[in-house]
Amino acid sequence: MSQKNKPGLFGINNSNRDFTKKESWGKNQFNSSFPTSLALYMENRGYKNIYITLNNNLQVEHKTIFTQELFKVNEQNNVFYAFESVFSPYQKFVIGTLPRIDLVIQDLNTGNCLSGIEIKLTALPDNSTCELKEQNYGSELVIRPDTIVYLACSIVEKFKKNSSSFANYFDITINDINDWTEAKNIIPYIKSMVKTLDKISSDLIKEQTPLVMQPIWKTNGKSPILTDNCLDVFVWSNLGFMQLFLEVVRKEKIITKINRQIRTIVWLYKMLYEFSQNGQFDHYKIIDELSYNTKNDKAFAVNGSITQPYMKSKVLAKPRILKGEIKQIILDGGQNLLSPERRFDAIIYNSPELFV
Repeated sequence: MSQKNKPGLFGINNSNRDFTKKESWGKNQFNSSFPTSLALYMENRGYKNIYITLNNNLQVEHKTIFTQELFKVNEQNNVFYAFESVFSPYQKFVIGTLPRIDLVIQDLNTGNCLSGIEIKLTALPDNSTCELKEQNYGSELVIRPDTIVYLACSIVEKFKKNSSSFANYFDITINDINDWTEAKNIIPYIKSMVKTLDKISSDLIKEQTPLVMQPIWKTNGKSPILTDNCLDVFVWSNLGFMQLFLEVVRKEKIITKINRQIRTIVWLYKMLYEFSQNGQFDHYKIIDELSYNTKNDKAFAVNGSITQPYMKSKVLAKPRILKGEIKQIILDGGQNLLSPERRFDAIIYNSPELFV
């Protein structure tokens, strides 16, 4: 097989995945490698990604960002795409091992890490919005605890040279709460935690940084058929992303229990507070001990009806990349190496002739 005929993905020439091998096309691998290639393809087409940021009024605002800026590369960088790797510049902020993130961009010549991005490839519409009018379609986001660790790191990185001044943000200290593992001890302080996180956000508006890349793939309602305009990329800044769980508390007049979003607020607050005191935080201990009787398999999930107001745009209504362009992203037979899940309910749903 000649080099030019090897299966591959647009723009990814150097990576820790061998796209000539079937194991590099599994579901978990494809969900991060295809979005990376899609973002590179969009840059090549001259398109900017939709960048969901926070403005001075602490309101979500759409800007745009080229993939090159998202990945923090320039013309001189010879880029290496390290999937499911550790963004080592953040290691110094944590006690223990830093978790992996979906994509780390490295300079191939120096080995330096340039950026770390969490990737969420999402369907449009999701189950909560598929019965609504098309303009109200939204995508579900499921967030891992590791993403919250990287969120915390992206914030403390801005205060690394002055952690003592960072401590001034925190009204709630270790002395105010005897036992952080008990929900009843935490609930009275949740609103104050949100105010602290808002205050930090307000001072970092000009320094917010990309955290989550969320490509969307659009279908005709709940069907498995792609729309003609079916692909696009949204990017959440660290501060824009925070609104997905902070807004839950802002809307609640009285907090009576700790759900996943509120738990995420506690995790983030505790991580930032520990850094302000010690210059590091123990994310393993925080996530493990502050569970509040809920599993730690995910930080939180938000359905399409919640994400839609944040993402609402011409691009969400009509993605810019056509389904006919997918063959320019997945190259030289790469699609033949895919291993999609075989789900019985999907087969039944897509076999109407069984019920004739």
